[in-house]
Amino acid sequence: MCGIVGAVAGRDVVAILLEGLKRLEYRGYDSAGVAIQNAEGVLDRMRVTGKVRDLESCLTGRPFVGHLGIAHTRWATHGRPADCNAHPHTSHDTVAVVHNGIIENHEALRIRLEDLGYDFTSDTDTEVIAHLVHHHRLQQPSLWHAVRIAVSELVGAYAIGVVSTTDPGRLVAARLGSPLVVGIGVDEQFIASDVTALLSVTRHFVFLEDGDVAELTQTGVTIHDAAGQIVGRPIKKSEVSADAINLGDFVHYMQKEIHEQSTAIADTLEGRLSGHRILEEAFGPLARGVFDETRCIQIVACGTSYHAGLVARYWFEAIAGIPCTVEVASEFRYRRPVVSPGTLVVCISQSGETADTLAALQETKRLGYAHSLAICNVPESSIVREAELTLMTRAGPEIGVASTKAFTCQLVALLLLVIAIGRRHGLGLVREAEIVAELAALPVLIEKVLRLEGAIRVLAKQLLDKHHALFLGRGTQYPVAMEGALKLKEISYIHAEAYPAGELKHGPLALIDAQMPVVALAPDNELLEKLRSNLQEVRARGGQFFLFADTAANFQDAPDMRVVRMPSVGSTTAPVVYTVPLQLLAYHTAAIKGTNVDQPRNLAKSVTVE
Repeated sequence: MCGIVGAVAGRDVVAILLEGLKRLEYRGYDSAGVAIQNAEGVLDRMRVTGKVRDLESCLTGRPFVGHLGIAHTRWATHGRPADCNAHPHTSHDTVAVVHNGIIENHEALRIRLEDLGYDFTSDTDTEVIAHLVHHHRLQQPSLWHAVRIAVSELVGAYAIGVVSTTDPGRLVAARLGSPLVVGIGVDEQFIASDVTALLSVTRHFVFLEDGDVAELTQTGVTIHDAAGQIVGRPIKKSEVSADAINLGDFVHYMQKEIHEQSTAIADTLEGRLSGHRILEEAFGPLARGVFDETRCIQIVACGTSYHAGLVARYWFEAIAGIPCTVEVASEFRYRRPVVSPGTLVVCISQSGETADTLAALQETKRLGYAHSLAICNVPESSIVREAELTLMTRAGPEIGVASTKAFTCQLVALLLLVIAIGRRHGLGLVREAEIVAELAALPVLIEKVLRLEGAIRVLAKQLLDKHHALFLGRGTQYPVAMEGALKLKEISYIHAEAYPAGELKHGPLALIDAQMPVVALAPDNELLEKLRSNLQEVRARGGQFFLFADTAANFQDAPDMRVVRMPSVGSTTAPVVYTVPLQLLAYHTAAIKGTNVDQPRNLAKSVTVE
């Protein structure tokens, strides 16, 4: 969602701030802005509705230099996209604030501040923070003190960076519920929403915890915890290189990340397989005892991660032999579930900062669930710190808003977990060895699918004039169909929905005609003949098929059916392999249409607000 960058240094920081914003563009935004303290000690600010390049253009040719500054990309929550609502927000030209999150009590604070004589020029919740800090700075000895008092009055979630002309050379940052990292340099310090923004200037980071308030100067960082005590947070060296977030020879990040999946899956498996078995040590030293006590699984996730959980439900019940329920985190957190003894809560999140998933995890602790495990792609994220056990995927940075390699790595991680749990419930050595062999074969199989890209691009051209599409799958392929429909709708803006193929006669058949393309998944498994019958129902009503089918399934091209022949794959790992052509289909449809593939309208990569 919104992106924050801040810097204090012995050199001009404007270029650093702008580069940081560019590296955060993948999060999604509608406006951008920057504020610096110039050589005269005055706050200089520029905000625009649009892209970071528009902000950069506005700064070209004008004096805009400073050693202290903050910058922001905004994704509208309170207030429409407009220059007046863009960050940074200021108060009396002395305090400037950037903010990610939602302040739930902003209306009450606004009334109070208006009574104190403050004028509001925006519709945002963030402006109350600027005025509140200014108000307290009038009575407090430093900006740090003012910020600490101000955040104590906020209800909701926030990550903020604050500068003030009254405290030159000082940047104050605070977080509660929204991510914020501190970058450690040589006689220069930085803040950002995530490490990718700062990889061009540092590889060393401190991850602030909820309630922390930090003061940054050129010479160092001081952090106080929620109780006001000075604390030392560990400095972590990021393993992500700056090159990892460059496009290379690809047109879009999404295309690059689709092609990185074989490597990402190999990395996720590395060190977690030994011969024909998985290594439980990958889940941490406490895992063995937790798995021994596990009697059922509760998965909570959002969006693409939710679809990964739906696939895993089939695996947990068919392979591990234990009950599994899957729920959208935003729904789970507001109902009153019955807690079954021995339930392991599995939270899935690419970013580890998804607000609803984090809140759901916290709710499971309050409700008394036995144990928790996070499957995540970002070390030191909030969900990783909150969970009892973790299994990190190794997808690497994912810049495109539409998740690709993170999803397939989540599926691989979940299957590792299924095997570990299944050992306690009757999964034998022979069956485990079969699944491990399927996992080990995945990188090669995905490379084979990627070689079908040219044929899939030809299919994509047939979707350009369509307004709707139907995706069909059975068994574990049904959640894959859901994921394929999501990918198509979010980046090409073609309405798409998925159904279990067996449900066609219960309603969706009414939609079938020559203008409704049907995308179907046909691996060679026990449901193939059932699916074949379902497809005949569609063909009899004039439907047009795009069919991704195992070569052994023996489907033939016809005027009403285009067949992409998939490599043979084991039935267990087929969902991973069949995901890839759907990603390519969505990508090429959007790329040919000319939509913004990596930053689709109205969407954000990391949903850190409710």
